[in-house]
Amino acid sequence: MKRSYLYLLMAAITCGQALAADLALSPWAPALDAQAVAFLPNGSERLAASSRDGLLLLDAKGAELARFKGHFSSLDSRAAGPQVLVASLDDDRQQALLVSLDPQRRQWGQPLYLPARDFPVNGLCLYRDEASNLFLFLVGEEGKGEQWLVGAGAQLNATAQRVRGVPLPPAAQFCQVDDGANRLLVNEENVGWWAYPAHPEAQVERQPVALRVPFGDIDKAAGAMALVPGGVLALDPKAARLHLYQQDEHQQPTQGWSAKATLALPGLKEPEGLAVRASGNGLQVLLRDDDDGRLYQGQLDWQAAPVPLAPVLPNVPALAQSEPVGRQGDAADDPAIWIHPRQPALSRVLGTNKKQGLLAYDLQGKLLQELLVGRLNNVDVRPNFRLGTQVVDLAVASNRDRNSLSLFSIDRASGELREAGEIPTPLKEIYGICLFQPASGELYAFANGKDGSFLQYRLRAPDGRVQGELVRQFKVDSQPEGCVADDQRQRLFLGEEDVGVWAVDARADQPAALSSVIKVGPQLHADVEGLALYQSEAHDYLVISSQGNDSYVVLDAEPPFASRGAFRVGLNAAAGIDGASETDGLEVTSANLGGPWSRGLLVVQDGRKRMPEQTQNFKFVPWSDVAGALKLP
Repeated sequence: MKRSYLYLLMAAITCGQALAADLALSPWAPALDAQAVAFLPNGSERLAASSRDGLLLLDAKGAELARFKGHFSSLDSRAAGPQVLVASLDDDRQQALLVSLDPQRRQWGQPLYLPARDFPVNGLCLYRDEASNLFLFLVGEEGKGEQWLVGAGAQLNATAQRVRGVPLPPAAQFCQVDDGANRLLVNEENVGWWAYPAHPEAQVERQPVALRVPFGDIDKAAGAMALVPGGVLALDPKAARLHLYQQDEHQQPTQGWSAKATLALPGLKEPEGLAVRASGNGLQVLLRDDDDGRLYQGQLDWQAAPVPLAPVLPNVPALAQSEPVGRQGDAADDPAIWIHPRQPALSRVLGTNKKQGLLAYDLQGKLLQELLVGRLNNVDVRPNFRLGTQVVDLAVASNRDRNSLSLFSIDRASGELREAGEIPTPLKEIYGICLFQPASGELYAFANGKDGSFLQYRLRAPDGRVQGELVRQFKVDSQPEGCVADDQRQRLFLGEEDVGVWAVDARADQPAALSSVIKVGPQLHADVEGLALYQSEAHDYLVISSQGNDSYVVLDAEPPFASRGAFRVGLNAAAGIDGASETDGLEVTSANLGGPWSRGLLVVQDGRKRMPEQTQNFKFVPWSDVAGALKLP
């Protein structure tokens, strides 16, 4: 690039204004027949996918170093230690494949083929998440897209696993993933470029990067893209122009992008492929002109300031999961753990289905019982409740059909649940519930409504019929849901979804003075949902569902409620269990339930069931793994 162009381009980037300039290009490897090209992740070599010559490893001058025979199109790669993992489309088999490449030995490995799809695949791109899981996105015709799990760390898996379908634009052909930002970029030829969350547990949504005139600055078409530090270089093939876009470091991922420069491509009639690599002198650019089939290279003297990334939270995989619930949509909500008094391995996980009723699972996630009693939202459990002449364990759930408390007795020998009565409430929209059982043995239920009201009931059943006596009521300013009582310290923790977590005296004869535990902010993201207490002889922790960023925050359960960190429930590739996201309720116990649950069990609701895509369920996580990830004593 001429110095005048460099100066003007840098000035445009500095002041945030788009500016047209030219990018000087020269022919590169003129005899090479390549549908797609890419720079090797590490080193000076390049990769090419050719419908005539196969997959090629090339030196900086275009000389062939190694060949994987076949007929290929589309190309992406990721470093894997000293090797490179290469993804492409096999035109003969009409299947996507991955194959390892050893650049030093100039050897290709054995390919891993994805199953043939029932739609034409136009393009593909790789993505490595913060836990080093490797995924492949397929971009198909008529808006069909898919995400597949294909590897972990530096290794390809023995088989590929479909994670989820991704609805994409109907005219998409190209994609790229920014691993650090967990962002998938896809083109829509006649509309523009779009950004999607790439993480498999993320909600499916899109934001425009840039659009065609009159809504944006794209003259004619949105084509191939290449990631650059802090942004993306995107090709308008019909106008023979490159556009440089950046996202301001102060903007959120859902906010717009800024156009930084527009570069003309003189001499190119039908530019198609695009590859970019950052170098010490700026950006190296490779382009293919479909008019003459030749490759061209150029140098863009541009340096970007590094964009700060969100902190990476540790991932803790689930070891088991429940069978999916029997209703579609937002159905599963809140779990509770019933501990068998003599045989802990026979303990059960209860879960609400707010379109169905109460469900009971064993510790492997098998459904044992379902009680179709209505739209239950939250549930909690306490032992040793006197039901007439019997002593049972009791589960209580908020029933949204009747704005009531639904009660269930649990047989202490078999774990079988039975309906045990109902307590009406004056709440107009009942929501959350939790139980409180002080040392005196009395049992209380806290129920809340969407208007912020909390009602405290004393539960008794002297003649075998459960009765609820309203003993206290108080209110928070906005919508609550999750709550949990510390029976030992007689303290109630409650979540106000958009505000944070509060503590209040749980005793019925005490004032309901709220004190802040943690506010919504950098660590805790609204909505604040499930709350649970891990209580052991050594330490007590409060676990909070931070739904806004699909994570779980752990605090000391005593003032000053110091933070112990946050984590996510990530994908378990070996067990074929997806991660957890959009979690509503959760529960935890420190009881030794045997096997992997010897230090306790954490159960979280999963709002987006992947791999395969099914109705919602609950994920079971060993507490020992949480403690290890957060270095808890």
